[in-house]
Amino acid sequence: MAAASGTNDLSSDMELDAFRRLFPLRFHERHLLESIRPDGRPLGRARDTTLSLGAVASANGSALAKIGCTTMLAAIKLEVMIPIAEAPDEGCIAIDFHMPPICSPLIRPGRPAEVAPVISKQLSDTILSSGMIDLKELCLVSGKAAWMAYLDIYCLDADGALFDAALLSAVAAFSHLQIPVVSLNDNGRIVLMSEENGENGGSMKKKEPVNKEKIKLKLNSQPFSLTCVLHKNYILADPTFEEESIMETYLTITLDTNFQLVSLNKPGGPGLASTSAIQDCIILARQRVKELQQILNEAISDMEVD
Repeated sequence: MAAASGTNDLSSDMELDAFRRLFPLRFHERHLLESIRPDGRPLGRARDTTLSLGAVASANGSALAKIGCTTMLAAIKLEVMIPIAEAPDEGCIAIDFHMPPICSPLIRPGRPAEVAPVISKQLSDTILSSGMIDLKELCLVSGKAAWMAYLDIYCLDADGALFDAALLSAVAAFSHLQIPVVSLNDNGRIVLMSEENGENGGSMKKKEPVNKEKIKLKLNSQPFSLTCVLHKNYILADPTFEEESIMETYLTITLDTNFQLVSLNKPGGPGLASTSAIQDCIILARQRVKELQQILNEAISDMEVD
């Protein structure tokens, strides 16, 4: 009897999996009728989220973010640059989002993912327009030297809500960022104190450092986002790749930690987003911002303890 029961269960699981593959929308709609999703989440709940700071030892700031299976690795490298004439007391930020073939079976080697530059632009616009970073904080010597922050974000697993996870990893990496100690050498160039010591061999007079110790970059109100799928009268927070691909209409709400709207992005799709649906998404986003801010604060506390 036990063997027969096990065989029936296996057969039932195989039939369910076949139905899901053949009729994915109908499969999900059956769950929606019961206000639950295939992974067991209520419609408005995001997936489990984890955050680890200092994931890349060679970077000036880094973080590994996971939302469900979606995984992002963000790393920042600082280089000294000459400020542009229009902004002599400001540094710059350059953001690149990468989707290597390992992140999804849909990404082929040698063929860049079409969505990658779109997310890069969206991340850059969001981080700069949010006011999280005062570019003047990246200035070293007005008109002569400033920091260029290169932020690279690598998608290691693309299972939906890519922008949300990428933005979280970016904010976390900037929270972890440490600006190194630099000084002016005899030629008037900005150099790392460690490099200067190596060049001088301790024989030349020690220069006064521009900044006396490694410092954290001062961040203002950080932006966090929540992507929601809209299907009929249902709103699904933090969709998986499968949910995004079969329901098609989704929007991303970005709020800062003061709950001010930073951006609202609806990348096409056949459906229209009603005013009431947008308002409901904003309510969900406010709750998500609280969750992500707490997760980031805990990660920062864990890093300080270590």
